[in-house]
Amino acid sequence: MMTFLLRMLAGRAIAESGVGVILPSGKHLAVAKKGKPSLEFHSWRTLLAIPFVPSLAFGEAYARGTLIIHNGDLRAALMAIMATRLRPGESALQRFLTAWAVAGMRWKEGRGQKQSRHNVHHHYDLGNRFYELFLDEDMQYSCAYFTDSTMSLDAAQEAKKIHISKKLMLTKSKSKAMSVLDIGCGWGGMGLTLAKHYATKVRGITLSTQQQKRATARAKQAGVKGVEFILRDYRAEKKTYDRIVSVGMFEHVGRRQFANYFACVDRLLNTDGIALIHTIGSTKTSLGVDPFISKYIFPGGYIPKLSEMMKAIEATNLRVTDIEVLHDHYAETLRHWHKRFMANRTKALAMFDASFCRIWEFYLVGCELSFRYGSLVVYQLQLAHKKEIVPITRDYLYKN
Repeated sequence: MMTFLLRMLAGRAIAESGVGVILPSGKHLAVAKKGKPSLEFHSWRTLLAIPFVPSLAFGEAYARGTLIIHNGDLRAALMAIMATRLRPGESALQRFLTAWAVAGMRWKEGRGQKQSRHNVHHHYDLGNRFYELFLDEDMQYSCAYFTDSTMSLDAAQEAKKIHISKKLMLTKSKSKAMSVLDIGCGWGGMGLTLAKHYATKVRGITLSTQQQKRATARAKQAGVKGVEFILRDYRAEKKTYDRIVSVGMFEHVGRRQFANYFACVDRLLNTDGIALIHTIGSTKTSLGVDPFISKYIFPGGYIPKLSEMMKAIEATNLRVTDIEVLHDHYAETLRHWHKRFMANRTKALAMFDASFCRIWEFYLVGCELSFRYGSLVVYQLQLAHKKEIVPITRDYLYKN
């Protein structure tokens, strides 16, 4: 009966993927095609959940060790599965159960400042030492910018900051110090770069105590003046700024807060100002939430479609002056992160446990492949109140 049900729910996907499937009973539901891995499951519950919440069921099984991969590794298994044309939720039953699973996650979706603090604490306050295991020297936890395929991660992250700085139209002139608000400042890398190289006055705001402490210490150690990092929700900020930058933070806002977020950017940006929003996005219609990511990595997150962001922006006085789509840059970034994480896995084990490490392996590899072969991209939206503030061509972005 169980075998029949599995064939009915996932038979086509298994056949298209070419992977072998070994049931908890030891029976082969499918034999792997040449060069494809075999997946040995030790839980019937996992197998029945995969057609409805594949990433969560597969990820949890991998984390718990109830999924064994033969003739390949996690990357090979996920690539084979993602290559199938069958999407979860094809049948009416699958659509209903997938929507039911996502409904619970959206309850956490950026509802207010208290929930936002909890969501940020869950992920970013794991400890700075943990993130040092796989991030670049500047602790940039967002998509890098690879102008050359041979670039190192550190060089690509530096290139990202330069690219964003140009879109903000910051110069090295010290005749006038511009004020900059960095929403979701992370460990301070962007703010420190702007304050040091462009003589700007920067205020970085974050909800992570670990990030705020490290960013403040870095500024003090480097002797960089005119920069401060404080614990504050963007909705609580009152001052206005010449420039606003937000890198890798909008994904945490939650769909219900999109209008509020851009209304805040509108309110906080001076009349002659420029804002740059850098965020993960989807090029296709999607649920915007992944069950595995929501449960174990980013609670309350939501991956926006461009149309959703535009609808919120159009309700403000902001004008969209430039939109750039970065497609494979995040895939390369995640590939570097995973390589570094695996090189330091022993250190991660000393901090946490094997299950935690396997969760992060699944997260890093799965996200890389989603960017490389799926609908995920990075959007950079340049916004202003006056369109004439920005040149009419992009030439200024590519001049030294």
